[in-house]
Amino acid sequence: MSQPQAADPKPQAADAQAPTAAKPQPPGRPANACDPTSPTEPTPGTALDDEIQGQNALLAATGIALRLERRGNRLGLRGPLPCRRGSGAHPVQRLSLGLTADAHGLEQARLQLRRLLQQLQQQRFRWEDWSPPPTQRAGIAPVAAPQPTSPASHRQNIGDSRTPRRRRQASSPNQIRRPDPLGPGQAGGPPGPQAGPPGLSPWAPGELAPILASFEHQFFADPRRRRTPAGSRTTWTSAYLPYLRRLQQAAGELGLPLTSAPPPWLLEQVLESYPSASRGRQQCGTSLAALASQLGIILPLDWSERAGGYGLHVAQFRQLPDDQEILRWNERIPNPGWRLAYGLMATYGLRNHEIFFSDLSALGSRGDRVIRVLPTSKTGEHQIWPFQPEWVDAFELPRLAELKGQLPPVSTDLRQTTLQQVGRRVAEQFRRYGLPLTPYDLRHAWAVRTIHLGLPDTVAARMMGHSVAIHTRTYHHWITRRDQQQAVDAALARRQAPA
Repeated sequence: MSQPQAADPKPQAADAQAPTAAKPQPPGRPANACDPTSPTEPTPGTALDDEIQGQNALLAATGIALRLERRGNRLGLRGPLPCRRGSGAHPVQRLSLGLTADAHGLEQARLQLRRLLQQLQQQRFRWEDWSPPPTQRAGIAPVAAPQPTSPASHRQNIGDSRTPRRRRQASSPNQIRRPDPLGPGQAGGPPGPQAGPPGLSPWAPGELAPILASFEHQFFADPRRRRTPAGSRTTWTSAYLPYLRRLQQAAGELGLPLTSAPPPWLLEQVLESYPSASRGRQQCGTSLAALASQLGIILPLDWSERAGGYGLHVAQFRQLPDDQEILRWNERIPNPGWRLAYGLMATYGLRNHEIFFSDLSALGSRGDRVIRVLPTSKTGEHQIWPFQPEWVDAFELPRLAELKGQLPPVSTDLRQTTLQQVGRRVAEQFRRYGLPLTPYDLRHAWAVRTIHLGLPDTVAARMMGHSVAIHTRTYHHWITRRDQQQAVDAALARRQAPA
C-alpha cells in the first residue's frame, strides 16, 4: 500500500488530532485507567509503520480521534474512551487488541477499529467486550479463530447484529452507470478509477468507505440525536444505512473509491435506481441530501421534487380493515398477551415497538386513559388519546395498568437489542397467527379514523409522533376526501336553507 500523497508530512502534522502523549504510568497503576497513558511511540521506519502513519493521517482528516499504534510486536488502539470507573469522562486510553504487528494483524486491527467506532457512536461500548480471553491473560497462546470471509461475517464485525438482508439490485444493468461523457456539465466525463487511501481500499463487504463513515460519525455526534440514542440507531440502520450502501455499491462498480465527495451525477443515478413514487426513493433522497449537505455537494434544483412526494404509497392505498373487522380478528389470537398488544395498537395507533415503550398507568380505573410513549422510542415522548374510547374496555386494556407482566415477554434492553428488532417480533407474531393484516394496518386505520372524526391534522400528527408534513403526505387521500366532503356538506346545507 502506498503512502498518502502529501509532501513528506511530519509525524505531528499527519496525526494532528491524535491525543497528546502523557507521562509514563506509575508502578502499580492498572492498565486503561482513567488517566491517559501514552509512552513514547516506536520510531517509524518500517513499511508497517508507514501504513499505520498513513492510516492515522486519514483518521485525523476525517475528524476521528482514535488511532492505531504499534508497541513492540503488538498492535492496539489509542484514543478517548469511556472511563472504566463510570465517571462519564472520556480520557485518552489504550486498548490492547492482542494482534501481531504484521500485515495480517494490521488488517484485523482496521476491522476492530471500525467495530470500536460503531460501538462508541451507538453508545454500546463496554470494556468487558474488549477484555482478553483467560488463556491470553495466563500467557497461553489461544487457538486462532477463523477469520470472517463472508459479507455477513464482516457485518457482524462492525457491530451490526441485524440479519443480513439480500442486497437489492438495480432492475436493469443501465440503472446505475456512468453518464454520457458528452452530457451536460460532464464534458470531460467523471473521474476514472483512483487509488484508495492506505489501508482502507478495498473495504470489506458491509463496511462503509471513509467519506461515509465520517458522515455516520457526524450523524451520531449531533446533540439532538443523543437525546434519543435508541431511536437514532433505528433511524440510521433503516433510513440512512441501506441507501449509503447502495451509493457505495454503485461507486465500487464504477471504480470510484469514495475517498472524497462523490460527484452529483452519482447521487442522481442512485436515486433513480429506486422506483418512482416509492417510499425507498423518498428515503434515499432524504439520506443522500443530508450527505450532500455535509459534504457541500450542490444537488439539482428539482431534487426534492424527484425524491419526495410519493404521497399515497401503493401499500397505503390498500383496503384498510374497518372497525368491525379489527374487533373480530382480535379473537384469532390465542395468546392473551398478544391480544392485549393487538388491542393497544388498534386503540392508540402505536408503532410496533411502542407497545413495549409506553407508560400505561393511565389505563387504570382512575386514569384518564391517555397513554404516554416514552422518550426511548423512535420519535421521542408524546401522548395519545384512544380512538375509539370504548375499545379500551373492549380489548380489556385496563389489565395492563392493574397487573404487571401482561404483555408478551419481549426483550426491551436496548443495550442488547434495537427498536427495529423489537418491532420485528410484533410483525412476526401477526404472521404466525395468520392475521389478514399487518401491524401498520392498525396504525393507518387509527389515523384514518381520526381524519373521519374531524381531529385536526396537527393534533393527530403530534399523537402519531411525526410531523404535519409527513402526516399530510402519508394520508393525503383521506385528508383530501374529508375536506372535499366537508365542502360538499356545507354547500348542500346552504342550498337547503330557507331564503
